[in-house]
Amino acid sequence: MSNEIEDSILTKKRFSKLIENYIAHHPDITYMEAVINICDERSIDPLDIGKLISPAIKDKIEAEAIKNNLVKGVGNSLPI
Repeated sequence: MSNEIEDSILTKKRFSKLIENYIAHHPDITYMEAVINICDERSIDPLDIGKLISPAIKDKIEAEAIKNNLVKGVGNSLPI
């Protein structure tokens, strides 16, 4: 029973793994869409996951937003 409880509690590491796995299975989707879809699947309010998003995932979301001209980039970046 304790394993079930541990599995149901989302940590930064588990949430990041969920996002990375979702992206691996849906390569045409963005990181932001993956976060929203996972929130929908688990009935989590997207406003409540700020503390669960790791710095690496934040950086990837920011890079996508800059690439899509959704936010202004800081300085120059090399094309990836």
